[in-house]
Amino acid sequence: MGAEMQEPEVVETKSIDTTMPEINNQTGTITKLQPATQNQEQWLKYGEIASSFLATLPEYLGAFFNRYKQPLVSIGLIVGAIVAVKVVLAILDALNDIPLVAPTFELIGIGYSAWFVYRYLLKASTRQELTNEISSLKSQVVGKDA
Repeated sequence: MGAEMQEPEVVETKSIDTTMPEINNQTGTITKLQPATQNQEQWLKYGEIASSFLATLPEYLGAFFNRYKQPLVSIGLIVGAIVAVKVVLAILDALNDIPLVAPTFELIGIGYSAWFVYRYLLKASTRQELTNEISSLKSQVVGKDA
């Protein structure tokens, strides 16, 4: 086993001196900020515009409401009715999830329907009474005699 150990060969290299300029030693110009007065004047102008708009807003809203009172009230009533129907349906759905409540509602509905048929629909005189009640209710709602 005649393997001889050789020492690694070391070669010296020459480097060229390159120097990086230091940032701290450089001189230059510093950018100056714009004067704050222009910026403040613009903000004051926008503030005055917003202030004048907010000052006249109640007058605009009052004139708008007076001009479109009937359609706004109608739209409000329609939206209110839709919300009321949704709430009632949600309550009924929640009640129907409770055991024995749904069959109880069905029994109450069947009982009321049977009473209504017995009270108003079996005899001619009671049918006439029902017709008179419907006519009076219709005249109260419409506001004139039908």
